[in-house]
Amino acid sequence: MRTEAAKRVELVFSLFDANGNGVLDSGDFDLMTGRVLEAAVASDAGAKEAIRAAFRRYWTTLATELDANGDGVITMDEFRPFVLDPERFGPTISEFATALSALGDPDGDGLIERPLFLSLMTAIGFEEANIHALFDAFGPDSEDRITVSAWAVGIEEYYAPDLAGIPGDRLVGAPAV
Repeated sequence: MRTEAAKRVELVFSLFDANGNGVLDSGDFDLMTGRVLEAAVASDAGAKEAIRAAFRRYWTTLATELDANGDGVITMDEFRPFVLDPERFGPTISEFATALSALGDPDGDGLIERPLFLSLMTAIGFEEANIHALFDAFGPDSEDRITVSAWAVGIEEYYAPDLAGIPGDRLVGAPAV
């Protein structure tokens, strides 16, 4: 596993630990879902249900695959190797990537404007400067929009254990100047 991938996963674990208790549990995913839905006010009911289902699947997959002792929590040590295993976690990430990127396109034109991208990513917990750096890395058009597909691919790449130098690396630590 590349160092960059490990840092990305550690960040996402800390963000998904929405209640801050040091482990992941179903309540964290309920909190995160609520935060993201609050930012997605312009999205239709179908898009909102898709992200609810994606967060639910994310948690269910983690709990099913990793919670061997049935205590209802996932530690960082349990989380790290699993989410970086495309064969075990890839379909869950694909569903999540599709659902989250679709929330950024409530008008269905295939494009995501920076303000909504910023709102959704802030709801997840990423740092504003890093969100802007990520958006810029996706190559916005002259009207400051990125494609839905660019974001979806970027989300999937974020979880790839063998990738470095990807747009998602800008979410970890200080953005490049």
